[in-house]
Amino acid sequence: MAFYQYQQGHEILATLEEVWDFIPSPRNLKEITPAYMEFDITSIDLPEKMYPGMNISYKVSPLLGIKIAWVTEITQLREFDYFINEQRVGPYKLWHHQHIIKPSGNGGPKKDIVTYESPLGFLGTIAIQLFIKSKLNEIFDYRKMALEKKYGTTNVC
Repeated sequence: MAFYQYQQGHEILATLEEVWDFIPSPRNLKEITPAYMEFDITSIDLPEKMYPGMNISYKVSPLLGIKIAWVTEITQLREFDYFINEQRVGPYKLWHHQHIIKPSGNGGPKKDIVTYESPLGFLGTIAIQLFIKSKLNEIFDYRKMALEKKYGTTNVC
């Protein structure tokens, strides 16, 4: 079975502190997720900030309005640098998402690197080609747009 990787980067026109106040907060995920996905955090008593070992559970409808459970664990976090979440329960056989945020002149570049593997063997490979790749583009383009709206125009990096 093949592994796939998705990458997107852009400049966030905000201070590094502003970005780290917003992005690593689980409560803000809904704001940067397309409404059609019906994204709901189901974890109880979430703290304001993520930490390594933290599990976050969600319900999400990525396709055809079907709600699925998704649990991710924050496996690594270095404040003002990056954090990584990995799927523990969900639709993928493998999901490893690196969120990299570095300081720069006018703000900070944010880069997402998602390494994933679809379940279902050969059928999963077909699903990736038919709709998973385009769905990931759509979701991360929405996130980029939401961050542009919040912080100002960004440039691809």
